[in-house]
Amino acid sequence: MTSAGPALAQQKFENLDRIDSLVAMTVGANLGEPGGPAAPVDRRLKLAACPTTPNVEGPVFGAAMVKCDALGWRIRVPLVPGGAAGASGPVARYGMASRPAPKENAVKRGDPVQLMAGNAVFSVSRMMIADEDGAIGETIRVREDRKSSPILAQVVEMGIVRVPGFNDF
Repeated sequence: MTSAGPALAQQKFENLDRIDSLVAMTVGANLGEPGGPAAPVDRRLKLAACPTTPNVEGPVFGAAMVKCDALGWRIRVPLVPGGAAGASGPVARYGMASRPAPKENAVKRGDPVQLMAGNAVFSVSRMMIADEDGAIGETIRVREDRKSSPILAQVVEMGIVRVPGFNDF
């Protein structure tokens, strides 16, 4: 019976080695390789154990998105630039999207936006609502709901804003 106690305690949190493996398999490159994860998932992160296999999407804007739809958590895993995808990889795919015509709004007032914060090792995100229109590079106000205080965030791309002061290397 005593051996079942630690096993049950470990099942409360997601296996971060499993997430590292899923990301590497999805992007087709291992840790530290071009196109692979830049670093292992931060071991201080305590995610609730996903009852299903976490979904990995990417590469998208230089990172893989790992999410558990059943529980609602999502993390962003930064990737090493220069993957094997070549001309169709994230740099080419997002090169044009990051340079819209002047004054072209990437976010409109009332749009749901993903607020990102993090660094080269980890990132977190939360869905917010834009309080004002904004083009890529502009700083706008976003808030969680109508009653919450606004937060200033920089528009990174359509539907994604970043908290100033957090750098993504």
